[in-house]
Amino acid sequence: MIALMVVVFYFLLIRPQRKRQQEQARMQNSLAPGTSIMTTTGLFATVVAIDADDVILEIAPGVETRWVKAAIGRVLTPVDDVEDDDVKNVGTVDDNVAGTVEPHGDDQDSTTKKS
Repeated sequence: MIALMVVVFYFLLIRPQRKRQQEQARMQNSLAPGTSIMTTTGLFATVVAIDADDVILEIAPGVETRWVKAAIGRVLTPVDDVEDDDVKNVGTVDDNVAGTVEPHGDDQDSTTKKS
């Protein structure tokens, strides 16, 4: 019974974790200058140069920082441009919502008490 639990533990926990670690190491070793990436902390950048264990990232035009390869969370793939017909009202704000507040029946604010 204990041997069966060890086998199940191996296939459910240890093997998938090892596979994820190998994929992460493969991705970090395949980085090249010009690649868009996201770090494990959520910073978006572009790879400028690669040293042995370090990567130099450009986070803004002219701003370069040095990171360890282990901090690279994933490589970003470019997204195809979406046609304008597929996107409707993205980035627009309804005029009724932006900046005006309609009273709810009485002219007094119900959250403030007046003495």
